[in-house]
Amino acid sequence: MKGVLIFLAASQCMLFPCFAQDTTKVIPLWENGAPGYENRKNEPEQAKDYWVKNIQNPSITVYLPPKEKATGAAVVICPGGGHRLLVYNAEGRDPALYLNSIGVAAVILKYRLAREENSPYQLEKEVKQDGLRAMRLVRSHAKEWNIDTNRIGIMGFSAGGEVVALVTYDSSQINLQAKDPVDRLSAKPNFQILIYPGPLFIPDVIPRNAPPAFLLVANDDSCCSPPIMKLLQKYREAKIPVEAHIYSQGNHAFNMGYRSNLQSIHSWPQRLADWLGDNHFLVPEAHIDSR
Repeated sequence: MKGVLIFLAASQCMLFPCFAQDTTKVIPLWENGAPGYENRKNEPEQAKDYWVKNIQNPSITVYLPPKEKATGAAVVICPGGGHRLLVYNAEGRDPALYLNSIGVAAVILKYRLAREENSPYQLEKEVKQDGLRAMRLVRSHAKEWNIDTNRIGIMGFSAGGEVVALVTYDSSQINLQAKDPVDRLSAKPNFQILIYPGPLFIPDVIPRNAPPAFLLVANDDSCCSPPIMKLLQKYREAKIPVEAHIYSQGNHAFNMGYRSNLQSIHSWPQRLADWLGDNHFLVPEAHIDSR
């Protein structure tokens, strides 16, 4: 029996790398609650099985890799869920643990849900506000968390990819007069990672200062293969570095691929690690500066 337990524990670590599980830290995006909704900050979240919803006090959960593995790179993760809930475990915790295993700090964003029943929030207002604030908050803690401010990316699954687009293509300037010093920092990601992203908020023309992109989807995903095709073409037109993986099978919501019987889907996280390495995001001395 003891041997079986050891085997099960080892198997779990193979699927979900055992890093940072006891060192996570939850930080509200705003100390006193979201602007305009401060009176809702103490409403409890609802969580069951794989999902979380009723997010009235948006926050980040920080997973730092072991110091001996840390590269200085960081990624803000935006789980999907159709803006009705967050697929928190499979599209938040699991990618965070994987990123930690390759030396990347991971920060899971719990953003407000615009399509949840009776939600007062809008995608282009409060949800975008949460995404921008998360990027700024990570930069504000860069020294404390040993993060290089030139190597902070953003990652989105499904609807979380739409949050990534809202942040990545935001054209607002840094407000050096903001009362909150966090809001004086840049929210611009240095790279973006899109895994079967939703179709909203992709611009018709990719700006020249857009960050390099890693794109991944299954061809039989009728919802989210078209956005990847569009982004790939627009990035090529703008002559901005892009890498795309379009698998023949996999459909939608295969998460980190751990539960898939398809070898290509099961092993897709390694393609991300390869891209991060090939583009020097994992090498402190050779990082790519933001444009």
